[in-house]
Amino acid sequence: QVQLVESGGGLVQPGGSLRLSCAASGTITSINIMHWYRQAPGKQREWVSTITTGGTTNYADSVKGRFTISGDNAKNTVYLQMNSLKIEDTAVYYCKVWARSGSTSYAHYWGQGTQVTVSS
Repeated sequence: QVQLVESGGGLVQPGGSLRLSCAASGTITSINIMHWYRQAPGKQREWVSTITTGGTTNYADSVKGRFTISGDNAKNTVYLQMNSLKIEDTAVYYCKVWARSGSTSYAHYWGQGTQVTVSS
């Protein structure tokens, strides 16, 4: 199995910054893709950003130019640097990985989420 633990959330004023981390652990054979999603109160979970092990990145239009995803393959960790935060960025942020555990097939694994609140 693969366990994901997010950290770095908190309360920040509009225009501020936060850096989220998501560390994968367990019996990891391979991780191909790591994502960040978020879910605001009363809304569906939405995709935020993706990074492949090769370093290719993609972003939702709503965060492009403000958020930066990066990864450390050796540490099985993905980061999300969030700058110029807006009130509408308030949400629980989740990481998801496409990974292989032991000899099993690839599967998606989700973290438990970390709360980000942007408020004055």
